[in-house]
Amino acid sequence: MEAVDEPGVVAVSVVGMAVEGRFGEIEELFAPSLRAVVSGQMLRDAWLGEIGKRGGVADVGQPVSEAAGAGLVRVSVPVGCQQGGITLVVVVDEAGGLQGLQLAPATSAPWEPPPYAEPGRFSEQDVTVAAGSHAVPGTLSLPHGEGPWPGVVLLSGGGPFDRDETSGPNKPLKDLAWGLASRGVAVLRFDKVTYAHREMVTAPGFTMTGEYVPYAVAAVRLLRRRPEVDPARVFVVGHSMGGKVAPRVAVAEEYVAGLVIMAGDTQPMHRAAVRVVRYLASVSPRSIPEGAVEGIVEQAAMADSPDLSPSTPATALPFGLPASYWLDLRDYDPVATAVAVDRPMLILQGGRDYQVTVADDLTGWRAGLAHRPDVTIRVYDADNHLFFPGDGVSTPEEYEVAQHVDPAVVEDLAEWLVAERRVVAEL
Repeated sequence: MEAVDEPGVVAVSVVGMAVEGRFGEIEELFAPSLRAVVSGQMLRDAWLGEIGKRGGVADVGQPVSEAAGAGLVRVSVPVGCQQGGITLVVVVDEAGGLQGLQLAPATSAPWEPPPYAEPGRFSEQDVTVAAGSHAVPGTLSLPHGEGPWPGVVLLSGGGPFDRDETSGPNKPLKDLAWGLASRGVAVLRFDKVTYAHREMVTAPGFTMTGEYVPYAVAAVRLLRRRPEVDPARVFVVGHSMGGKVAPRVAVAEEYVAGLVIMAGDTQPMHRAAVRVVRYLASVSPRSIPEGAVEGIVEQAAMADSPDLSPSTPATALPFGLPASYWLDLRDYDPVATAVAVDRPMLILQGGRDYQVTVADDLTGWRAGLAHRPDVTIRVYDADNHLFFPGDGVSTPEEYEVAQHVDPAVVEDLAEWLVAERRVVAEL
């Protein structure tokens, strides 16, 4: 293999090509996994939309690189504009190909621990979840002192998230991990397979089940083997799609002690995508490229169609996910699956969440689980999808500001785990 330019050079060249409108040339750098979900035209629309809002490019800053696992390097390039700025984030492989590309908020200060985290009360160590060529790296947060501690496996939302569920300057799963570890809970979080092995998105037969369940089960078993963790008290905490799939994890692993579902969606995802893009078009029209609403409506109709088959091209479906993914989702009812899971559950929902909503999603959990005395449901009226508190209409711009998961959420979650620990100990 020929030597390639350093990742930072590649990233800066991508910015230069975007400034000059050479989006076709950028697309030629896309690895197959990225090409499956993004086109040069989509990049052009997003770039022009963001730059247009900020008055044009004024300067380009120095790239900052960090290892992203599996031989990949994540590079952030600050792009200054007449009114503010953005950060172009690319993930570059060893051959100089682009495995990931994102337009993110302007680079801000590094993540800082939330006030409710007490780093002196726990330590962290690297672990590997699952085995074989598609194993993924993770982090185990262990409280200091005498255990055994209850354990929690964290599952992030839909998309190629890292173990912290990094979203702009925010790391909501790291907030949760540090908050819970400070309160006597061992926490395991890990990179999603679609983050650590991005080629999986285009692998034949790729499904939500395959994306989550084997890794969640492996993580539960890893925690149960740790001498610091009580094997009878290992819970699964899933956010967004991670919450949606959590009941399926409990079906696959009988030793899951209970579930916490945070903003778990019950509305079919392709229909939710239409609702969300229409909402964004109404509250933040400049963030929606021309034709995006019509495009999502058409793709969602294909995902709903009886003609959907394994041979349907991913380009005809929402988010560029393959037909196998949508067929798996259509066959999965999270509420019905949860009803059959005879374990305690805590369901949390943000009142200002426009992605997973009280009206469209929480109603499903409430209706299906109303008869269960071991199910607790709580709504945090001020919180958005990431459980960040705020006020007014929620928009994507909220996520550009550094903030932390609502302390009330962390306290309620910790108290619920302690209560369930007491119940288990009494049995």
